[in-house]
Amino acid sequence: MKDLDESKAPLLEHLVELRRRLLVSLAALVGAFLLCLTFAKPIFGVLVQPLLAAGQGKLIYTDVFEAFFTEVKVALFAALMVCFPVFATQAWRFIAPGLYVKEKKAFLPFLLMTPFFFGGGAAFAYFVAMPWALKFLLSFEGNIGGVTQEALPGVGNYLNFVTRFLFGFGVAFLTPVLLMLLERAGLITRETLTSHRRHAIVVCAAVSAVLTPPDAVSMLLLLVPLYLLYEFAILAIRLTHWRAARRSAAGSRSEAVE
Repeated sequence: MKDLDESKAPLLEHLVELRRRLLVSLAALVGAFLLCLTFAKPIFGVLVQPLLAAGQGKLIYTDVFEAFFTEVKVALFAALMVCFPVFATQAWRFIAPGLYVKEKKAFLPFLLMTPFFFGGGAAFAYFVAMPWALKFLLSFEGNIGGVTQEALPGVGNYLNFVTRFLFGFGVAFLTPVLLMLLERAGLITRETLTSHRRHAIVVCAAVSAVLTPPDAVSMLLLLVPLYLLYEFAILAIRLTHWRAARRSAAGSRSEAVE
């Protein structure tokens, strides 16, 4: 019974710490949401620029509440993006005390790289993928059998399109971080990644189909950079091993001289 009572204390402390980290994250999210809700219209104005660049200058809403709830969704989406560093920091502060110093040094760089790769994916989606996809999807306008076919996207539908693109590309661009982290943890090897390139293409195609709207252009716009990031991860792992071997050789030479 004594051992059982002593084992409860660390678990209780962890639960209290977890609750504290979740409350901090939730408070940050609520504060960011209220701030972003104030600027929901300018934020949505930024999100519609790819649509405007594709030649579509009108958005409609057919439900009375659709425009209002669209602004709420815009504020929530923006708040999640803004608070991502807070979430990552709180997660790290909860996990870090249970890691050795060597493990902290190994995993911290990957945590720091995560927002940059996610931001890079979202930027690629906004500036490259979305304009191309919208031009393709809006190219179906015109005269069909004497009937005019015109695109009139709704505000809610377009917001779902934008958030799916930004979030999908952001998550997909985390592939190098994930693969390097798995390799560092010993779950996969560079040889495994190199020998399974054909399987990687299939997986990239499946991920692209899930994370993008259901059209071939959007899928290809994510498939190509996703596979290139897979190859980048292999190259980065190889470079890491080369640098580690070089440092080890330099240390051996210095010990031999002494």
